[in-house]
Amino acid sequence: MRHMDHDVLAANDAFYRAFNDRDIEAMDALWALAPEIWCIHPGWNLLSGRDAVMESWRAILANPEQPRIVAGGASVFTREDVAVVTCRELVAGAGLAATNVFVREDGAWRMMHHHSGPVAQVEA
Repeated sequence: MRHMDHDVLAANDAFYRAFNDRDIEAMDALWALAPEIWCIHPGWNLLSGRDAVMESWRAILANPEQPRIVAGGASVFTREDVAVVTCRELVAGAGLAATNVFVREDGAWRMMHHHSGPVAQVEA
């Protein structure tokens, strides 16, 4: 595995750790500072712009009923300063697939797009 791919996967792991720890500061630090970021939570419409995306994370992470998320099966494609990670998610028994897009910003990999949605069945 290339060093760059390892760094992207570490950023992806940090995203799920911030989610499970309900750590809004860590989540905020993981997202790109550029105003052009997007997020599609399962069942939600497209959120566009840093303010809308971070407002959604504040609400999700503040919800005491929000179940933990288990992510696995990550694969990464990296091209210069953009990387795409695809992975599986399991939330309260529901199988989801996610695409997480990262950009290199000030030397660090930061998320610019997260899209998670249901799948027909969970892969083993």
